[in-house]
Amino acid sequence: MKKTAWLGVFAALAIIFGYLECLIPFHIGIPGVKLGIANIITVVMLYKTGIKEAGIITVVRVVVVGFLFANAFSIIYSLAGCFMSLVTMYLLKKKECFSIYGISMAGGVAHNIGQLAMAVFLLETGSIWYYLPVLLISGVLTGLVIGIVSNEMLKRIKDFKITE
Repeated sequence: MKKTAWLGVFAALAIIFGYLECLIPFHIGIPGVKLGIANIITVVMLYKTGIKEAGIITVVRVVVVGFLFANAFSIIYSLAGCFMSLVTMYLLKKKECFSIYGISMAGGVAHNIGQLAMAVFLLETGSIWYYLPVLLISGVLTGLVIGIVSNEMLKRIKDFKITE
């Protein structure tokens, strides 16, 4: 299959994962903490194609899921987090000294920092930085889960290639 078709398939899968996350009652008493299962596709695409394609799929997923199941503010926060996460994961992957688990955990932490920084900017207050330790811990834990699942998925599609 051609590259555009495969990108469409992966974008659709990311959107489905985003929708499923909206359905999962994952409430641990901490506002804003989510598993981030749609990020499995981001990590897989980063490893299988590169930052450009992973970025395109991530933006499409965030915008579509945001318009369908959330609101404009969630899109803004998610885009800030996704941008920070994707750049962080790309730079660490490029260094080739981190495992997929470490890269995914760093991506989870960066995502939360990006969202928190956007909240500080939009709300014009630095007082919400108190929430950072909670978000760092949740980013590491959810990033580890996403890294494990992404690694298993990559093992199963190791011979998969996207052609131009």
